[in-house]
Amino acid sequence: MLANSLNRRQFLRTVGVSLALPSLASFSKLSAATGLVKDAAKAKRLVCIGANLGLHAPSLFPKETGNAYSPTPLLKDLIRHKDKLSVFSGLDHRAPNGHKNWDNYLSGRKAGDVTLDQIAAKKIGAHTRFESLQISAGRGSNQQKMVFNEQGIPLPKIERPSVVYQTLFGLPADADRTEYLLKSGNSSLDKVTSEAKQLQNRVSTEDRHKLEEYFSSVRDLEKRMARQLKGLHDPRPEVDYQLPTFDPIAPTQMLENQALMYDLMALALETDSTRVITMMLPGLGQVFTINGEMLSAGYHALSHHRNNSQMIIDLIKIEGEHMKLLAGFIGQLKTKTDTEGNPLIDSTLVMWGAGMGDASRHSNANLPILLAGGGLKHGSHHSFDRENPNAPLLGDLYITLLQQLGLETDTFSNATRNMNQYLA
Repeated sequence: MLANSLNRRQFLRTVGVSLALPSLASFSKLSAATGLVKDAAKAKRLVCIGANLGLHAPSLFPKETGNAYSPTPLLKDLIRHKDKLSVFSGLDHRAPNGHKNWDNYLSGRKAGDVTLDQIAAKKIGAHTRFESLQISAGRGSNQQKMVFNEQGIPLPKIERPSVVYQTLFGLPADADRTEYLLKSGNSSLDKVTSEAKQLQNRVSTEDRHKLEEYFSSVRDLEKRMARQLKGLHDPRPEVDYQLPTFDPIAPTQMLENQALMYDLMALALETDSTRVITMMLPGLGQVFTINGEMLSAGYHALSHHRNNSQMIIDLIKIEGEHMKLLAGFIGQLKTKTDTEGNPLIDSTLVMWGAGMGDASRHSNANLPILLAGGGLKHGSHHSFDRENPNAPLLGDLYITLLQQLGLETDTFSNATRNMNQYLA
């Protein structure tokens, strides 16, 4: 039991989430009538979770490969989902080491390239109110990025559960004023774009390329604003919305925040509010209290354990909570159903990983990658020797995920294959 934990059921009642309507079969008929036909993709949703400090590899990766592996300390809470879960060791982007290169987790070898989730969102997010949703389990470093659009611009993350709820399920206090502001912003974009276009023939070739990137960013923003306008007056669950007394936003409450975010993520998928979600798990100097016991050092310090046995014990306590919460989220997706009455987990790809493999050495090799659901073949630990020139890259796994989501692609960053032979 987490110290100072919130009563999650009470919190959700407070903000009215329990009244959020699930996706209904009748909505499917409406979608078909309006041309939103179902495609042949086996997976229709993507969730990517990224932990700033990774996991302690010896406590995560089984010694055995294949489906006969024994549960490790960090897999013991996930083992009940073994038939829906795959474990990968030896995968990474062959990228440089260091904290600053954590940001390439979803980008590939080069941090700042368009991320996996945003590529998928263009395909599977077109007909939901939110093309994608970016959140963080509380406050982290402002320097740490996780999601980049096609122009290399990092997308902001929502840190408060109440704001996530309000974004997904709440009506603006003054919808007419919000509509006015959005339209005003659109007009401003038109003016700025017009002025920028006048510069095109008067600047250098390099600056013209920059202007093209600018126009592309503006078009992306216009699409987002148009989506907001379109959905502004759409029906919402009629709830007596009231903000909770407080959000678990302090770094020491990251685990409580994470628990609430998982609940809201599951509701977002169930109501088909969005089909693409990313969540970052920050790692700062917070000292956690778990099961009534204050740990010996802060989370970041514990990750730099230098093989100190006591520090590793405390680190695994934190990482064990991460895995317990992930197991609970997968459990929710097994229980909640889509419009056809099938468990959400069968059509939702859930990837838990990090851009750092060994935080103690700042190594970005051998990343901790767990994959669940999405109609793939699961149940095994897949281990690869990254020193073998023929070993797959993490990007090869991303190609498989994109193909499972219905995208016709055979490349991702420096990867040019897929891993279908292990999962199809």
